[in-house]
Amino acid sequence: MAETVKHKHRETNEYADLINRLSRIEGQVRGVKKMVEEERYCVDILNQVSAIQSALNSFNKVLLTSHIKSCVVQDIKAGEDSAVDELCATLQKLMK
Repeated sequence: MAETVKHKHRETNEYADLINRLSRIEGQVRGVKKMVEEERYCVDILNQVSAIQSALNSFNKVLLTSHIKSCVVQDIKAGEDSAVDELCATLQKLMK
């Protein structure tokens, strides 16, 4: 049985913010790759990887906040209590 793919329309400012964050993260990852290729010092690379992890965590916080305020609230108002279970499962995955 095929899994249903959900979609969410994002307002222009939310979309732009998320894309900008991802573009910066993408640039950071390319920078780390270049550091490895240039045989840079391990600690310098680890510091950059830590910065990437922080940026990804920040991205997740922004996206999760938006998800709760829009998708979860809409689903609960529509009587779809399973949205709470889905949110709890998502939080458990994020907190590993």
